[in-house]
Amino acid sequence: MGQTYCAAVRKGIDEWNTRYHDAEYGFPLTNDDELFERLILEINQAGLSWLTILKKREAFTRAYDGFLVAKVASYSDTDRARLLADAGIIRNRLKVNATIENARRIEAMGGFGPWLEERRGLELDAWAKEFKRAFVFTGGEIVREFLVSTGYLSGAHDEECPTFAKIERALAATGRVSRR
Repeated sequence: MGQTYCAAVRKGIDEWNTRYHDAEYGFPLTNDDELFERLILEINQAGLSWLTILKKREAFTRAYDGFLVAKVASYSDTDRARLLADAGIIRNRLKVNATIENARRIEAMGGFGPWLEERRGLELDAWAKEFKRAFVFTGGEIVREFLVSTGYLSGAHDEECPTFAKIERALAATGRVSRR
């Protein structure tokens, strides 16, 4: 196995990944729109580097109206065409369609955070099956990275990483138990 994300950041990987690693990766999220954003960024990363997604994040946020689930769920064919023409984002029809469809599914389930909380404690294989039933374009690696990056699965940081302790405190504040 290659070096960990923490080790790459310590070696000075790049400013984009360093900021994400230190302030977001592995920290617990509960807000539906923030969870939706992370899922969509993970879906768009498939086949690309995370650095590409981080550099395009601001354009994604603009294009998808701040990742507001209710807004994206209401997108029409005109919005779909606008997204597919937007050079600032990943213009992959399957990924654009998945974003709109997944927003609609989150709305239909009554919220993403509650859906995740009902499944908290599942092993990765069970999580992947749940995602496959509930969403589109969510393979095992997308699900794993989404869950690790939002604090639902462990493994975001090495225990000696300074960010690890910050995440432990943040998890405790949300009532989630540490998964060392």
